[in-house]
Amino acid sequence: PDSFSDGGKYFVQELAIEHGKKLLKDGADILDLGGESTRPGAIPVSPDEEIRRVVPVITELAKLGAIISVDTRHASVMEKALDAGATILNDVNALQGNRSLDVAANSRASVILMHMRGSPSTMMNNTTYGNLVTEVSDYLRLRISVCLSAGIELERIAIDPGFGFGKMQEQNLELVNNLNVLNRHQCPVLVGLSRKFGKHKPAEERLPESLAVTIKSVINGANIVRVHDVAETRDALAAIQN
Repeated sequence: PDSFSDGGKYFVQELAIEHGKKLLKDGADILDLGGESTRPGAIPVSPDEEIRRVVPVITELAKLGAIISVDTRHASVMEKALDAGATILNDVNALQGNRSLDVAANSRASVILMHMRGSPSTMMNNTTYGNLVTEVSDYLRLRISVCLSAGIELERIAIDPGFGFGKMQEQNLELVNNLNVLNRHQCPVLVGLSRKFGKHKPAEERLPESLAVTIKSVINGANIVRVHDVAETRDALAAIQN
């Protein structure tokens, strides 16, 4: 209900399932489902509540053959989501939570490791970096190393610089302009830029800004783009790839 992008428009499970079907029809390759908002200042949600929110939706969409990513920081939610049909663990804490690394290692799931300082409720309290790009890259390199040591193969790992997670707007742009630095880790790079630019407008009216920075990120080395406006983004990306 406290989603930054739609204010809980799809909080009712039936509406979430129908929206998932629409995103698939629009051309989404992966559906990323989360039951806890991680916007700046968000109030944490219990794992049990996350499970209640997301597992029925994952179950129904997985029946359609959709590739499901679960966006969660909690190992118990990961386990229930994998049982329901998810095959990707998207963790803003980069598997640092209690048992999260073990759950990932003991599954065959792919993982997405994101850079964030602190937690969603505190991350905007510390946005000063000596060298932003280097610090983000070094953090992700360390988390990749930890995953490899735990038995998670490199081909199961993707990385996310964490746009908006402890970064101001100009810092987000700096990361977009230097995404090629992250390619050296030999993992797919995921970016979540959708609706994070154009903050003078309501979130759902930020499509032009979202398309612009998403296209720029792909040109600069992004492999996966996490978006809200699937059909429009596919059209825009097709225009630069033809």
